[in-house]
Amino acid sequence: MKFLFDLFPVILFFAVFKWGEANQASAHALVAQYLSGLIAGGAVLATQAPIILATVVGIIATVLQIGYLLARGRKVDGMLWMSLGVIVVMGGATIYFHDDNFIKWKPTILYWAFAAALLVTQLFMGKNLMRKLMEENIKLPDLVWNKLGLAWAAFFFAMGVLNLFVAFVVYKDNTSAWVSFKLFGFTALFFVFILGQGVLLSKYIEEEKA
Repeated sequence: MKFLFDLFPVILFFAVFKWGEANQASAHALVAQYLSGLIAGGAVLATQAPIILATVVGIIATVLQIGYLLARGRKVDGMLWMSLGVIVVMGGATIYFHDDNFIKWKPTILYWAFAAALLVTQLFMGKNLMRKLMEENIKLPDLVWNKLGLAWAAFFFAMGVLNLFVAFVVYKDNTSAWVSFKLFGFTALFFVFILGQGVLLSKYIEEEKA
């Protein structure tokens, strides 16, 4: 359930973009009616409307995520606040300049920010964020925790690089394909990485149960 909650903005972004792509005239009309005041020049091309709508919905969805957690009296983790900051800045630039290149940079900035946070806290502050997140569920030797933190940092850095390659090389002129890869491709990579991590850590889980 938490996984779906975390993916909530990404799923809505995807759904609204695909709807706008299939209903370009309606999407263009919505942008012209409700969002013209947020756009430089006050108007966009019909082909730009889907990404504008999707970006607005992605920002709203992230705000709703945080609002829901605060309303329930639950802690909002730093990654979610960081995600909100990045999507507001890069998404806002996409809307104002009606340029999808800004929102395409958003995943990379976010992944690299996560990687930097993991590295800086572990190497220079003596804290392991992955240990803090997972220690209640699994006990690992200090050396393994250190390797796990570095592995996640490397994974996030690689994901950031991959996003740039997909967005600006593989699908340079195909925003629709990038939007699909953003949801399905990155989600699949996260699953594969987490499964591989689980296999490597399974012996420690078994030892703890024993």
